[in-house]
Amino acid sequence: MNSIVIIGCGVVGATIAYELSQNPDLKITVIDQNPPAQGSTGAALGVLMGIISQKTKGRAWRLREFSMQRYETLIPELEGITGKIIPFNRQGILLLSYGEDELEKWQNLINLRRSQGLELQWLDPDQIQVKYPQINPEKVLGAVYSPRDRQVDPTALTLALVEAAKSRGVTFQFGVKVESLETIKTANNQQVCQGLKTSTGEFKSDWVVLATGLGTTPLISAIPRENEPEKLINIRPVLGQALQVRCLETLGNLGFEPIITGNDIHIVPLGNAEYWIGATVEFPEHGDEILASSELLDLVLKGAIAICPALENATIMKQWSGLRPRPDGIPAPVIGNLPGFENILLATGHYRNGVLLAPATADQIRGMIRVEG
Repeated sequence: MNSIVIIGCGVVGATIAYELSQNPDLKITVIDQNPPAQGSTGAALGVLMGIISQKTKGRAWRLREFSMQRYETLIPELEGITGKIIPFNRQGILLLSYGEDELEKWQNLINLRRSQGLELQWLDPDQIQVKYPQINPEKVLGAVYSPRDRQVDPTALTLALVEAAKSRGVTFQFGVKVESLETIKTANNQQVCQGLKTSTGEFKSDWVVLATGLGTTPLISAIPRENEPEKLINIRPVLGQALQVRCLETLGNLGFEPIITGNDIHIVPLGNAEYWIGATVEFPEHGDEILASSELLDLVLKGAIAICPALENATIMKQWSGLRPRPDGIPAPVIGNLPGFENILLATGHYRNGVLLAPATADQIRGMIRVEG
């Protein structure tokens, strides 16, 4: 059998493992020094802004389009295998517009999506007040509603992917640290990875997939290079903070609760009058260390209250933060071969779109792996 080691078990690594597990000719092992769904996955809000995204062509749109289509089949598929419910909001996304200069941009997107057979709806302020009474109409010039965009619980999704992949024979090793990738130079002057050293021993592998987020740069920078080193792929952290709150009652119309977003602030309904609110975007000032700013989190909460005033009386149940992996100087995400190595694949640097792009990433990685018969 062809052996594959996937390093990292956030939502991207878990999705790759599950999708590859459909091939019976692959022996798949997933290694992570932490339990699954930690890091950026555990901190994500799971808002899937695909159709409502301003990405309209090229790679950025193709990844979104594929992922949105796959989620419609993936969630029921996983629920059928695991017998567990994955919280998946199918009620769409409402994006509020506050700037006159945005109106033409949104109308152009609505027309483009219509030509692609995809639906976006424009709502004027009066329509917003009728349908979404929880929204403060002040300064709102209109809104775009995307009925086919979604939100998913990232942790529940990742745990279901792990369980489903296990049922198909994938091996998971948690609490195991990858110390180095072992590479050799072949007769035709190529470098290949033979396996890896870990805190519990050595693994031999035909393919290595790095779904390692912020762990990518330290791992690949330690690989000895025979030739002139390529420019290092540098994945840097961007911190995000979010809150979970409980309101006195459900916001808006009971039974219809899409995700509401405005000024890059998301209000995500969880049921039982509870909501996620987020997230901050905090860049490192010196090196890669970032101290969470309480002032920035407070601004996000105030921004959410400005959108839905009833949130002012909500009780904060918890707050959390996480680091997102952002590629420095190159577009996110990084998917493809590590330069100089045919059998080391990168699936990393998704920045704020790891959950959204996980299915498309897995599909691309699957297409790159050549199975030797």
